Amino acid sequence: MKSITVFCGSSFGSDEKYKEQATLLGQTFAKQNIQLIYGGANVGLMGAVADGVLQEDGKAIGVLPHFLQSKEIAHTHLTELILVESMHERKTKMNDLCDGVIVLPGGYGTLEEFFEMITWAQLGLHKKPIAVLNIDGFYDDLIKMVQTMVDKGFLKQINQEMLLVSDNIDELLEKMRNYQAPAVGKWISKEEI
Repeated sequence: MKSITVFCGSSFGSDEKYKEQATLLGQTFAKQNIQLIYGGANVGLMGAVADGVLQEDGKAIGVLPHFLQSKEIAHTHLTELILVESMHERKTKMNDLCDGVIVLPGGYGTLEEFFEMITWAQLGLHKKPIAVLNIDGFYDDLIKMVQTMVDKGFLKQINQEMLLVSDNIDELLEKMRNYQAPAVGKWISKEEI
């Protein structure tokens, strides 16, 4: 894996652990020569993960819609900042640039990005690993909800198993490196979305 997209909050949350782990993830990327692809801002966990990469002389590419440039202050020290027109173009570009996705704590936007990427994987539009860094159990309830979807017949077990979860960065990266996408036929083509 040469490049990983990270989706995360534009705030720090209520626990210093979130910022610490975001920074450590960025540092780990740089030390393992993994390029960061992320939302391009210098605020919250987004800024922390980029700063972690840059502290260790790694590469960080931000993808930011023009209309968010004033709200999510663009990080000025990135390897590259790509400005796009829309949120959808942002996610598409981030997907095009990466070999996998890691989700950190965040709010609605983070969940929306995560679910679109895992839905694209479920549809067979990509075969990249989608992973959750479950810092201090932040995503425990979401993981239980995914199990409920399986239990109630709305999600296949094989699609549940596509979601990689760990509270340990090195373990999560190892799971991503060993990931094998399910052999699912494409329901739709990329051009149809």
